[in-house]
Amino acid sequence: MIHQFTTARARKSNKKLKMAVKELILHMNGGVGETSYASNSLLQRTVISMVKPILEESIVELCGALLPKCVNIADLGCSAGPNALLVVSEILDSIEAASQKSNHKLPSFQVFLNDLPANDFNTIFRSLPGFCKKLEEEKGSKFEPCFIAGVPGSFYGRLFHNNSLHFVHSSYALMWLSEAPKALGSKPELLNKGNICVAKTSPPEVFKAYNEQFNRDFSMFLKSRAEEVVPGGRMVLTTMASFRSDDPLTIWEFVGLKLNDMVLEGLIEEEKLDSFNLSYYAPTKEEVKKAIEEEGSFELQRLETFAMDWDMYIRKANSSLDKQARAAVMATGIRAVGEPILSNHFGEEIMDDLFKRFKDDVVDHMETYNCKYINLVISLTKKHP
Repeated sequence: MIHQFTTARARKSNKKLKMAVKELILHMNGGVGETSYASNSLLQRTVISMVKPILEESIVELCGALLPKCVNIADLGCSAGPNALLVVSEILDSIEAASQKSNHKLPSFQVFLNDLPANDFNTIFRSLPGFCKKLEEEKGSKFEPCFIAGVPGSFYGRLFHNNSLHFVHSSYALMWLSEAPKALGSKPELLNKGNICVAKTSPPEVFKAYNEQFNRDFSMFLKSRAEEVVPGGRMVLTTMASFRSDDPLTIWEFVGLKLNDMVLEGLIEEEKLDSFNLSYYAPTKEEVKKAIEEEGSFELQRLETFAMDWDMYIRKANSSLDKQARAAVMATGIRAVGEPILSNHFGEEIMDDLFKRFKDDVVDHMETYNCKYINLVISLTKKHP
């Protein structure tokens, strides 16, 4: 009995250790340097801007249905840099406009910024005094207080008190799963050889494993939020998606191709590549709809997809940039997101080479294969009991 208890305790300890390690490497590049997420999140900022009309629509509906004295707002997967507070600013503006239109007294605000514990919350916190000062200058002294707090932890579980949130936002976070599917490494032969995610060359078992992991995670996300969001509360979620589950066309698939090139040149061991799988999955519209309906706590208001070329956000910001300049922006952008987890597995010493290869080839690849980001916007209302 003692041996059985010790073994069980050891398994539990190992599981906790693996979870702790995972949460330490699943984060964007911190700080404000050349390859930081804060300096290279133009894509995410562009998507937030494109989703703004749906966010405003959801806020108007929220204010029409319920407007408490203090509105509790959560941004899940906030990351670091200017985008986190951009979302906060847009939500506050929308609530202010909706309140004035309906002649309601403006509420105060409690904003919770959530991400995994290794997220660079310090960069956000250092920018708060300037953000609050700007808010006061723009809104005036009559604007009610806005309190902002960081909440570290996985959104694939509970984060807040029961019935405490009125509005939940998440952008470009839900495609990151809680973990890569365990089934991919459970057989003597590695199922997803030569790939780091779901790719066009992945066998059906890989698609199935990733889809099942997505269903488990997204169902847990919805179940957790169902406990935390008040009846009538709203959620607006944006994630990368795919039109068809067997045609992902993701930029991570291209990163995998560059890693394969390095394997062929003897710079990376083949086994090291074959044993690596990103905890990333871009679901289809149909997969998301089915999961929402099966969980049953939320009413689906909007479910829309929109596509954009891999470099559209760059051309939109600066149409004069040439091909090489656009490729450089794309390379630093993907590096800001993927470097921590890639360097943990493959080593920091290959990162410069990997992303140089990415930069050299990405625009030609995009144009040859007509590569696009597929985005899915989900607007939900918590059902009344």
